[in-house]
Amino acid sequence: MVVPKPVGASWQAGGSMAGPAPWPRVTFAASDDRGHVVTEAGEQQPASRARLRRQPQQARSRARVEAILAAADRILSQEGYEALTMRRIAEEAGTPVGSIYQFYADKSAVVDALGQRYLDAFKAAIDELVERTVEGELSDPVGMMVGVYAELFRSQAGGMALWAGRHLSPELARADEASNTHIAEGLQRIVEHLTGGPGGQRAQRATRMVVWAANAVLHEVFKSEGEPDLETVDELKRMLNAYWEDLRGRLTAAQG
Repeated sequence: MVVPKPVGASWQAGGSMAGPAPWPRVTFAASDDRGHVVTEAGEQQPASRARLRRQPQQARSRARVEAILAAADRILSQEGYEALTMRRIAEEAGTPVGSIYQFYADKSAVVDALGQRYLDAFKAAIDELVERTVEGELSDPVGMMVGVYAELFRSQAGGMALWAGRHLSPELARADEASNTHIAEGLQRIVEHLTGGPGGQRAQRATRMVVWAANAVLHEVFKSEGEPDLETVDELKRMLNAYWEDLRGRLTAAQG
């Protein structure tokens, strides 16, 4: 597992500021022989099935689909959306262009499948954070959340090219909204677990705002070429830590 350079200060239990903490490495890899995406940590996630003409049944076919999506991701991240054509994908994937059409009707279908793959990784990340919170393993909720999602933004340059240019089909735009809702709901479960009770509309509103704010800042940090401004990520942590402490106080007082 590759751990990126430590960045900024993190919040520890009890309200004290601690030194830099490493970002966890979050990414996706190829499918296994049962059609699941396997992360570097070994977890399985359902492979994206957005707008596939036919489902790949054999390992060879699944590997070809993975190669197609990986090639599309590289083209998006290195050359941009306009360079993404079926012929260019075939060239990058080292496969006949006709084999791509066996699975995807056109470029937009490839983009939708790839976009859904990015969103699946974001949803899987919040699910893991919720699980770790319930198990008592998340002593730094803000630092860990920002670190995980910053690494996802950093590692998914192809997704940044899609979202920065708003190259989203109506289906993918709806999936994006659903993903943000899923993340906000996961954050609400984390907040309610850490504050010891239901937070109601106040917690719901707060977690939606956190998703909106973090999304906006991380898009700005990672949308351009060159080295991202990691000090801005650190400032995002400080901002959200202050908001979290205020929110925790208000929710705890409301329950008492």
